[in-house]
Amino acid sequence: MSLQLKGIIKEIGKKQVFDSGYKKVEFVLTTLDEKLPQDIKFEVIQNNVNPFLNKNKVGSTVEVNFNVRGHQYMEKYYVSLTAWKVIPFKVSKPVTPISEITDVADLPILFKTLDTDQKKEIIKLIDKSLS
Repeated sequence: MSLQLKGIIKEIGKKQVFDSGYKKVEFVLTTLDEKLPQDIKFEVIQNNVNPFLNKNKVGSTVEVNFNVRGHQYMEKYYVSLTAWKVIPFKVSKPVTPISEITDVADLPILFKTLDTDQKKEIIKLIDKSLS
């Protein structure tokens, strides 16, 4: 099953090489197209590891093409999101990840990047927290 998400790379883990020769690196993507951005962990495996590490860095805005993989191990089920293509793309309007806001003065900048429904949702949350 092949899927696609766009977002900003929040973190990139260290390259892991196992005794079997299997290689992987994990990274976290903060989505752009959600009402509330989500942090989603992906893995890049084998021959895709070095090209990914050479072409991407934290803060890059990318489109991730990935497969959903699942397996059972010792009566537990596991799911992984395996990225097979990570390409840069440009956002039409600037986006400030919520995690980068350190001052209340930055909120208007973030607010400008949201659509009307997202703004209404934030206003509801603020009203609820004040009452």
